[in-house]
Amino acid sequence: MKSSRLRHRLAGTAALTVLVGAGALATAPAASAKANLIAINKVALHAPGLQMKVTYSCDPGMNHQLVANVFNTSAHTGSEAAGTIKKDKLICDYADHTVQVNLKVAVGSYFDKGDKVKATAFYFDEDGFSYAHEETAAVL
Repeated sequence: MKSSRLRHRLAGTAALTVLVGAGALATAPAASAKANLIAINKVALHAPGLQMKVTYSCDPGMNHQLVANVFNTSAHTGSEAAGTIKKDKLICDYADHTVQVNLKVAVGSYFDKGDKVKATAFYFDEDGFSYAHEETAAVL
């Protein structure tokens, strides 16, 4: 009979510990959960190419670059533009930062005002992996 009471007390203590731990996790700041995100804010014509405004956040110590691509969906000619922000230009501290990516237009490609484009942005690391892909449609 005494061992049954002891088991109930231990079970109650364990349940309380789990609830307290879950409460602590629920109220903890979510700084690390927000890292490595990308949002495309704007794509615009800018001589001699295009510009993309991107908001990003990344983990401290990450060794990657931010890559931006734009594909002209109006022209059906495979027109594209690309640009990168090198790893030493990225500020990685879990906070949101905004950067302007200047994109170079590929040889033979063209973009005009009013063209519909598909824009993508992602991180590319030194091992060749890409992640945090973001995609949007825009009109120049």
